[in-house]
Amino acid sequence: MIPSHFLDPAVASIDASAPGLLQTLTFRACAAAASAFLLLLLAGPAGIRRLRALGLGERPDKSDSAALAAVWAKTGKRGTPTMGGLLVVSAVLFSSLLWARLDRLYPLLALLTLLGFAAVGFADDWIKLHHPTRGGLSRTGKMVALTAAAAVVLLAYWKFAASTGRGALLRLHFPFFKEASADLPSLGLLGSVAFLALEWLVLVGAANAVNITDGMDGLAAGLSVFVGLAFAVLCYVAGRVDFTAYLGLPHVPDCGELAVVAAALAGASVGFLWFNRHPAQVFLGDTGSLAIGGLFGFLAIAARQELLLPLVGGVFVVEAGSTLLQIGWFKATGRRILPIAPLHHIPQLRGMPETKVVVRFWIAGALCALLGVAAVKLR
Repeated sequence: MIPSHFLDPAVASIDASAPGLLQTLTFRACAAAASAFLLLLLAGPAGIRRLRALGLGERPDKSDSAALAAVWAKTGKRGTPTMGGLLVVSAVLFSSLLWARLDRLYPLLALLTLLGFAAVGFADDWIKLHHPTRGGLSRTGKMVALTAAAAVVLLAYWKFAASTGRGALLRLHFPFFKEASADLPSLGLLGSVAFLALEWLVLVGAANAVNITDGMDGLAAGLSVFVGLAFAVLCYVAGRVDFTAYLGLPHVPDCGELAVVAAALAGASVGFLWFNRHPAQVFLGDTGSLAIGGLFGFLAIAARQELLLPLVGGVFVVEAGSTLLQIGWFKATGRRILPIAPLHHIPQLRGMPETKVVVRFWIAGALCALLGVAAVKLR
């Protein structure tokens, strides 16, 4: 049973008695970004020292590629603290609790997604660091755990849509085509299963894409800034009746509150970059990358823009796609179609400095995010 105050479609202030400025969504989103950034900046040094004291040091020189292992061995990254995603998750959680409306369901589901996927990543990191021979969770074990976390969120989302009579929340909207949509649940059981399978793919796929991309100093964190800002805009627009009517987009009451969470993630990512840029003092680990990717997936679902996610997070998608292509081609032919996967390692093996690779991927990521936001007008 969903509490009745979650079902009110009106978008109200964080507190009716609060000053006018605090009732403004855009101010709260900016404040959440600033809070998350400052928290990372202030807590980062102590957090990194604690991770190092616990012996949570990465072993990046362990690789299936001898050439890549040799490159990593020269970087001096061995022993750098990992599981720094705990800092990012904490900052996003703190800032969201401080600035978002917690009497709305969307921010709570977003934070549930963040914490659920972070828990899976934490387990994977912990096993990997304390039982090196096991290499973390098995692929099957990780997928089962991610699926369980996704199932909780999706079932709550489905229940919310059904109990409020908002069938539009279960409708797919195609980018670039005005009013083009598909109502899969209306097709019956198979349609409902197909819809849930797609949303599962969005959540779990986004989590794995960020996880795969997190392989260079600052790469995933920097890209997360652009994607986080893009979804802050998309969620804000989705929550506005006037903007959605003008743009021909689905209106999602209360979705604007997710702009606060998305902005908090962007701010936390910038703060983490302070310590994660080359040479990195700390790594995200699966704890951070899975949590960030899962949150991106939920933001896309909530804004009804899951089909636009591959463009907004284009670099993440290409990185994951290169890995899937490499694995699939090798299983089918016994040969590799790429020198190495994911894609960011190819220029690295050819001698390009890591910082140059990262900055170029950042540029591509920024362009993808801008194109994704611009796409809502191109309908």
